[in-house]
Amino acid sequence: MFTGIVEKIGRIAKITPQGKNCHFFIESQLAAELKIDQSVAHNGVCLTVVGIENQQYEVVAINETLQKTSLSTWQVGDMVNLERAMKLGDRLDGHIVQGHVDQTGVCHSIEDAQGSRVFTFHYDPSLGNMTIEKGSITVNGVSLTVVNSQKGVFSVAVIPYTYEHTSFYTLKEGDVVNLEFDVIGKYVLAKVNALKLKN
Repeated sequence: MFTGIVEKIGRIAKITPQGKNCHFFIESQLAAELKIDQSVAHNGVCLTVVGIENQQYEVVAINETLQKTSLSTWQVGDMVNLERAMKLGDRLDGHIVQGHVDQTGVCHSIEDAQGSRVFTFHYDPSLGNMTIEKGSITVNGVSLTVVNSQKGVFSVAVIPYTYEHTSFYTLKEGDVVNLEFDVIGKYVLAKVNALKLKN
Protein backbone atom coordinates (compact mmCIF):
# COMPACT_ATOMS: atom_id res chain seq x y z
CA MET A 1 0.00 0.00 0.00
CA PHE A 2 1.29 3.45 -0.95
CA THR A 3 0.21 7.09 -0.67
CA GLY A 4 1.30 8.60 -3.97
CA ILE A 5 3.80 10.89 -2.25
CA VAL A 6 7.12 10.40 -4.08
CA GLU A 7 10.18 9.94 -1.86
CA LYS A 8 12.98 10.03 -4.41
CA ILE A 9 13.61 10.02 -8.13
CA GLY A 10 15.64 7.13 -9.51
CA ARG A 11 17.55 6.71 -12.77
CA ILE A 12 17.40 3.52 -14.81
CA ALA A 13 21.03 2.40 -14.99
CA LYS A 14 20.62 -0.93 -16.81
CA ILE A 15 17.90 -3.08 -18.37
CA THR A 16 18.41 -6.82 -18.81
CA PRO A 17 15.77 -8.98 -20.54
CA GLN A 18 15.36 -12.56 -19.26
CA GLY A 19 12.90 -14.58 -21.30
CA LYS A 20 9.64 -12.61 -21.18
CA ASN A 21 10.69 -10.89 -17.95
CA CYS A 22 12.84 -7.80 -17.60
CA HIS A 23 15.35 -6.85 -14.90
CA PHE A 24 15.66 -3.14 -14.14
CA PHE A 25 18.64 -1.75 -12.25
CA ILE A 26 17.75 1.54 -10.56
CA GLU A 27 20.29 4.06 -9.33
CA SER A 28 18.99 6.05 -6.36
CA GLN A 29 19.94 7.41 -2.95
CA LEU A 30 17.09 5.21 -1.70
CA ALA A 31 19.12 2.06 -2.44
CA ALA A 32 21.06 2.31 0.83
CA GLU A 33 17.79 2.23 2.81
CA LEU A 34 16.20 -0.73 1.01
CA LYS A 35 16.09 -4.43 1.88
CA ILE A 36 15.66 -7.52 -0.26
CA ASP A 37 11.94 -8.44 -0.72
CA GLN A 38 10.85 -4.86 0.00
CA SER A 39 8.07 -3.37 -2.14
CA VAL A 40 8.77 -0.12 -3.97
CA ALA A 41 6.47 1.75 -6.35
CA HIS A 42 8.19 2.72 -9.61
CA ASN A 43 6.10 5.30 -11.49
CA GLY A 44 3.17 3.74 -9.64
CA VAL A 45 4.08 0.10 -10.33
CA CYS A 46 4.73 -2.02 -7.24
CA LEU A 47 7.90 -4.10 -7.78
CA THR A 48 9.93 -6.24 -5.37
CA VAL A 49 13.59 -5.53 -4.65
CA VAL A 50 15.65 -8.63 -5.54
CA GLY A 51 19.17 -7.25 -5.33
CA ILE A 52 21.10 -4.30 -3.89
CA GLU A 53 24.63 -3.15 -4.65
CA ASN A 54 26.07 0.23 -3.68
CA GLN A 55 23.76 2.94 -5.02
CA GLN A 56 21.82 0.56 -7.27
CA TYR A 57 19.09 -1.98 -6.68
CA GLU A 58 17.38 -4.51 -8.92
CA VAL A 59 13.71 -5.29 -9.57
CA VAL A 60 12.03 -7.71 -11.98
CA ALA A 61 8.92 -7.07 -14.07
CA ILE A 62 7.00 -10.01 -15.50
CA ASN A 63 5.55 -9.97 -19.01
CA GLU A 64 2.03 -9.04 -17.84
CA THR A 65 3.40 -5.98 -16.04
CA LEU A 66 5.40 -4.98 -19.11
CA GLN A 67 2.31 -5.28 -21.30
CA LYS A 68 -0.10 -3.39 -19.03
CA THR A 69 2.13 -0.52 -17.89
CA SER A 70 4.62 1.92 -19.38
CA LEU A 71 7.59 -0.20 -18.26
CA SER A 72 8.03 -1.62 -21.76
CA THR A 73 8.89 1.91 -22.95
CA TRP A 74 11.57 2.53 -20.30
CA GLN A 75 15.10 3.20 -21.47
CA VAL A 76 18.46 3.55 -19.74
CA GLY A 77 18.71 7.06 -18.35
CA ASP A 78 14.98 7.52 -17.79
CA MET A 79 13.95 9.02 -14.46
CA VAL A 80 11.29 7.26 -12.37
CA ASN A 81 9.30 8.20 -9.27
CA LEU A 82 10.02 6.02 -6.22
CA GLU A 83 7.97 5.41 -3.08
CA ARG A 84 8.39 2.72 -0.44
CA ALA A 85 5.31 1.03 1.03
CA MET A 86 3.64 3.09 3.74
CA LYS A 87 3.92 2.20 7.42
CA LEU A 88 0.88 1.72 9.62
CA GLY A 89 0.45 4.85 11.70
CA ASP A 90 1.97 7.18 9.09
CA ARG A 91 0.06 10.22 7.91
CA LEU A 92 -1.79 9.60 4.66
CA ASP A 93 -0.73 12.79 2.88
CA GLY A 94 -1.82 11.58 -0.57
CA HIS A 95 -4.54 8.96 -0.96
CA ILE A 96 -4.78 5.17 -0.80
CA VAL A 97 -2.67 3.79 -3.66
CA GLN A 98 -2.26 0.06 -4.29
CA GLY A 99 0.61 0.15 -6.74
CA HIS A 100 -1.52 -1.80 -9.24
CA VAL A 101 -1.75 0.15 -12.50
CA ASP A 102 -5.23 0.04 -14.06
CA GLN A 103 -4.17 1.17 -17.51
CA THR A 104 -1.86 3.54 -19.33
CA GLY A 105 -2.68 7.00 -20.62
CA VAL A 106 -1.02 9.52 -22.90
CA CYS A 107 0.06 13.04 -22.05
CA HIS A 108 -2.00 15.16 -24.44
CA SER A 109 -0.94 18.68 -23.45
CA ILE A 110 1.04 20.71 -20.92
CA GLU A 111 -0.03 24.28 -20.22
CA ASP A 112 1.63 27.01 -18.18
CA ALA A 113 -0.91 28.20 -15.59
CA GLN A 114 1.19 31.07 -14.18
CA GLY A 115 2.58 29.32 -11.12
CA SER A 116 1.61 25.74 -11.87
CA ARG A 117 1.35 23.51 -14.92
CA VAL A 118 -1.83 21.85 -16.14
CA PHE A 119 -1.28 18.39 -17.62
CA THR A 120 -4.07 16.82 -19.68
CA PHE A 121 -4.14 13.06 -20.22
CA HIS A 122 -6.18 10.85 -22.54
CA TYR A 123 -7.04 7.23 -21.72
CA ASP A 124 -9.25 4.48 -23.14
CA PRO A 125 -12.62 4.71 -21.30
CA SER A 126 -13.79 1.35 -22.69
CA LEU A 127 -11.80 -0.40 -19.95
CA GLY A 128 -14.37 0.85 -17.42
CA ASN A 129 -12.30 3.40 -15.52
CA MET A 130 -13.38 6.97 -14.84
CA THR A 131 -12.40 10.14 -13.02
CA ILE A 132 -14.52 12.73 -11.23
CA GLU A 133 -13.98 16.42 -10.60
CA LYS A 134 -11.90 16.93 -7.41
CA GLY A 135 -11.36 13.17 -7.16
CA SER A 136 -7.99 11.48 -6.72
CA ILE A 137 -5.86 9.97 -9.48
CA THR A 138 -2.37 8.50 -9.48
CA VAL A 139 -0.21 9.43 -12.48
CA ASN A 140 3.19 7.71 -12.64
CA GLY A 141 2.90 7.08 -8.91
CA VAL A 142 2.06 10.69 -7.98
CA SER A 143 -1.16 11.38 -6.04
CA LEU A 144 -2.99 14.24 -7.76
CA THR A 145 -6.41 15.91 -7.75
CA VAL A 146 -8.50 15.93 -10.91
CA VAL A 147 -9.36 19.51 -11.95
CA ASN A 148 -11.20 18.68 -15.16
CA SER A 149 -12.93 15.40 -15.92
CA GLN A 150 -14.50 14.17 -19.14
CA LYS A 151 -14.98 10.73 -20.65
CA GLY A 152 -11.53 9.42 -21.43
CA VAL A 153 -9.86 12.75 -20.59
CA PHE A 154 -8.79 14.46 -17.38
CA SER A 155 -6.48 17.26 -16.27
CA VAL A 156 -4.38 17.82 -13.16
CA ALA A 157 -2.62 20.93 -11.88
CA VAL A 158 0.97 20.32 -10.79
CA ILE A 159 2.55 22.81 -8.39
CA PRO A 160 6.23 23.79 -8.85
CA TYR A 161 7.44 21.64 -5.92
CA THR A 162 5.83 18.49 -7.33
CA TYR A 163 7.06 19.34 -10.83
CA GLU A 164 10.66 19.74 -9.63
CA HIS A 165 10.76 16.82 -7.17
CA THR A 166 9.17 14.13 -9.33
CA SER A 167 9.77 12.95 -12.89
CA PHE A 168 7.02 15.30 -14.10
CA TYR A 169 9.75 17.72 -15.20
CA THR A 170 10.78 15.13 -17.83
CA LEU A 171 7.23 14.53 -19.12
CA LYS A 172 6.49 15.52 -22.72
CA GLU A 173 3.40 15.54 -24.91
CA GLY A 174 2.88 12.04 -26.30
CA ASP A 175 4.57 10.27 -23.38
CA VAL A 176 2.86 7.16 -21.99
CA VAL A 177 2.03 7.26 -18.26
CA ASN A 178 0.76 4.76 -15.70
CA LEU A 179 -2.69 5.45 -14.26
CA GLU A 180 -4.20 4.07 -11.08
CA PHE A 181 -7.74 5.25 -10.49
CA ASP A 182 -9.12 5.87 -7.00
CA VAL A 183 -9.71 2.51 -5.31
CA ILE A 184 -12.86 3.66 -3.49
CA GLY A 185 -14.31 4.96 -6.74
CA LYS A 186 -13.56 1.63 -8.43
CA TYR A 187 -15.53 -0.30 -5.79
CA VAL A 188 -18.46 2.11 -6.06
CA LEU A 189 -18.45 1.86 -9.86
CA ALA A 190 -18.29 -1.94 -9.71
CA LYS A 191 -21.26 -2.03 -7.32
CA VAL A 192 -23.32 0.31 -9.52
CA ASN A 193 -22.57 -1.80 -12.60
CA ALA A 194 -23.49 -4.99 -10.71
CA LEU A 195 -26.85 -3.47 -9.71
CA LYS A 196 -27.52 -2.45 -13.31
CA LEU A 197 -26.93 -6.03 -14.47
CA LYS A 198 -29.16 -7.37 -11.70
CA ASN A 199 -32.02 -5.11 -12.73
